[in-house]
Parts: sequence; C-alpha cells; structure tokens
Amino acid sequence: MAIPRRFLPSMSLLYAFEAAARCNSFTAAASELNLTQSAVSRQIRALEDMLGCDLFLRERQTVKLTAAGEAYAAEIHEALRRIGTATLGLRANPAGGSLNLAILPTFGTRWLAPRLPGFLAENPGITINLTTRLAPFDFQFDQVDAAIHFGKADWSGAEMELLMGEVVVPACSAALRERLKIRTPQDLVKAPLLHLVSRPDAWERWFAAMGIETDDVHGMLIDQFATAAQAATAGMGVALLPKFLIEAELSRGDLVEAVDGAVESAGHYYLAWPPKRASYPPLQAFRAWLKKQATAGTA
Repeated sequence: MAIPRRFLPSMSLLYAFEAAARCNSFTAAASELNLTQSAVSRQIRALEDMLGCDLFLRERQTVKLTAAGEAYAAEIHEALRRIGTATLGLRANPAGGSLNLAILPTFGTRWLAPRLPGFLAENPGITINLTTRLAPFDFQFDQVDAAIHFGKADWSGAEMELLMGEVVVPACSAALRERLKIRTPQDLVKAPLLHLVSRPDAWERWFAAMGIETDDVHGMLIDQFATAAQAATAGMGVALLPKFLIEAELSRGDLVEAVDGAVESAGHYYLAWPPKRASYPPLQAFRAWLKKQATAGTA
C-alpha cells in the first residue's frame, strides 16, 4: 500500500533535520549544507509543524533534541543511509544489480573471497558488497540480501540452504607441542586451550568425542578464528580450528595438528536470505554458484 504523501516530508526538510540532529547545532548543520542558520531553522520548524510536535528544545543559543526528536532522528538517519547505499549501488552497476552479502570473517576472507573472482567473471553485471557479521540478525532491519551462517538451520524469518560441514582439528605451534610433550588427546586436558566465543562448548564436545571426561575446560577466549590461528601460531595455546580454513598454516608448518583428533563439527555452513529476496536475480545467481563451489569441496 502506498504511503500517503502527507506522511512524506521533503528531502530538504529531512536533510536539514538529520544534519542538525547529528551535529546538535543549527549553525553546524547550516555550514555542512551550505545554507544559512536561519534557513535551517525555518526548515526544521516547517518539519515540526508538519509532524505536530517539537523535535528540538531551543534554549538561548543552544538546541537539544527532544525525546521524540531523538527517536525520529535515528529512523531518518537510517532511512537516508539506505537511500544513499541504494543509489551508490545502482550508480556502480546500473545494469546488473548489487548483492549485499553478510559474511563470517574468516570464512569470508579465506574461503569465499579467493573464489569470488570466478563468480564475477561468470556474472559480469553483478556487484557484490560484503559486510562482516558474527551472529544472526533480523533481516527486516538489516538491509542485506543474504548472509553466510554457521550453526543449525534455525534462523527465524529466513530461508536457508545447506552448503557444507566442516572438520575441526586441535592445532598449535610445533614448538608448543614439543615443549608440552603433547602426544595423546589426554595430554590436552592440561594444555593451554584457546576458546572461540561463538563456539563456547567446542572443546567439551571434542574431549567427549575422544572419550575423555573433563570437569572444567578453561583457557583464553577469542572472538574470531583468524585471531585464534595467530595466537596458536605464536605458541599461546592449542586452538580447535576448521581444517579447511588453516590449510595454508599447516602446509607452511606455522601450525601443526597437536594430536590425531579430527572431529566433525555439530554445525554446518548455510546461505540464509529473507523470503522477500528469494526471487532477486543476483541472489539466485549467487546461490547457484555458491552451491556448486561448496559441493566441489572445502579444499
């Protein structure tokens, strides 16, 4: 249903309000917009008249957002940002369209990014914009077309397609392995362990898979796989890492498998997208291509 025009202020009024709200000053907003201070003041007053409420408290030479003004400013700032992003994407690629994709940091940089030139070569009219996210979000409020997700197929409000699983291995530096005389999985019980914040029970699962009972598993908390890999390389501990994401370190000898203990992760990688974007041509093309890449293997 179309929004009645009486609820759509002009862009000039919204620009003036957003700038004044962000700068907390009519004078600074006027300088930014190349207008006079009185012109900005008139535009904001016109917007207030249209809305039927005060957006700013005016006290002598200062202005301050009202509670209603703060809430409205947040919405307008996001709306203008989305308009700007859409315009930039269209100008960058007026023919094929853009795909806004949220990625997991290490998966995105180590597995996806090296393969993306192949997708772009096959689909020269499509532009891909990448943003990093570590956890699921609400597609209604975060304007991306799709996201790479690891875990279960339980993202509420999203359609999902299984891509692949993974195998994790305990990895550390060769020097640490020798210094601690790590030979068997049992030896890792007393070793310094590196834990991923996003997978807090990974080590407990690994020890259970090895048939080892543990009361408490302590160690350093790290928020990303790439950081954990660097910490393990530096000899700070043993990290449980997806083998396909650390093949470069393993081949160079920067990391070694602490013991023979490869275990399949409980979670899987998925491509998730909001149902309303399912028929979007750039997403359809990317889904088909990504599924082929995942089916080809994680090597």
